[in-house]
Amino acid sequence: MDLLIISTLIIAAVILFLVELFVVPGISIAGIAALVCICYANYYAFTNLGTIAGFITLGISIIACVGSLIWFMRSKMLDKIALKKDIDSTIDRSAEKKIKVGDTGTSTTRLAQIGYADINGNIVEVKSIDGFLNEKTPIIVCRIIDGVIMVKQWKN
Repeated sequence: MDLLIISTLIIAAVILFLVELFVVPGISIAGIAALVCICYANYYAFTNLGTIAGFITLGISIIACVGSLIWFMRSKMLDKIALKKDIDSTIDRSAEKKIKVGDTGTSTTRLAQIGYADINGNIVEVKSIDGFLNEKTPIIVCRIIDGVIMVKQWKN
């Protein structure tokens, strides 16, 4: 009966350990439960079966955790749950290429630092360097850095 309890706890710990590593990220209930199961299995072996059986259980616990990790990493099961799609799409920035420093326009949304504006008939994302600007405020392009269009309020 003692061996059944210990082996059940070790098997549960290994399963919870694998769930913690590959399914649930971070420290969660599965990881804590795995730690509790493995610690209690070893404690139970030391207290009920003696020192030699305790050290044997400790060795088996370590081998079971490391072995299951190596087995799971080499198995095809990890390939089935892994994400293999590469993101190869890009943002259409053709309208931003038509805009130059000094162009004027109107903000189409409230510029809470970043928003949208109509510049030369193109709706583009812009960043306000003047802070917050309301909708339909006249703006002027001050500079363009790495595709980010910087604007400020235009006063005729």
